[in-house]
Amino acid sequence: MAEANWYVVHTYSGYENKVKANIEKTIENRHLEDQILEVRVPMEDVVEVRNGVKKQVQRKLFPGYVLLNMVMNDDTWYVVRNTRGVTGFVGPGSKPVPLTEEEMQPLGIQPGELEVDFQEGDSVTITGGIWKDTVGIIQSMNHSKQMVTINVELFGRDTPVEIAFTDVKKL
Repeated sequence: MAEANWYVVHTYSGYENKVKANIEKTIENRHLEDQILEVRVPMEDVVEVRNGVKKQVQRKLFPGYVLLNMVMNDDTWYVVRNTRGVTGFVGPGSKPVPLTEEEMQPLGIQPGELEVDFQEGDSVTITGGIWKDTVGIIQSMNHSKQMVTINVELFGRDTPVEIAFTDVKKL
């Protein structure tokens, strides 16, 4: 199987999250999970002062760009290129060029396996995002996406949610 690389697509300004959602929906509908592994809108934490009040906010690292970890072929190129809000891949002409390891370093994307101190069945607490401070048991782990699936209680029933490795901590 061809190897997945990180590519960058240019989007209309303000459409980054919409593009991410649209591509993720297409991946699901067309069962491309093994070809388009991850869609990312890199964010950074910044402190803003508004009306004399300091506030921690998340800001897009690269407004107008979305990062994709994908296997480049005619199908995946077509799917991404024809997503509403995408203006094209970054690269000369229309030929997408994968990011180098040096370019990926400042983005916090490490190639290869990420060493983690938890496994399926472990109780973990979620350290970030909307599920922060929620405790759950790891149901499954996806090393290529660096995500764990945890059941959280939602409306009185267990609901599986995907959380990044970096957002969970072993209890």
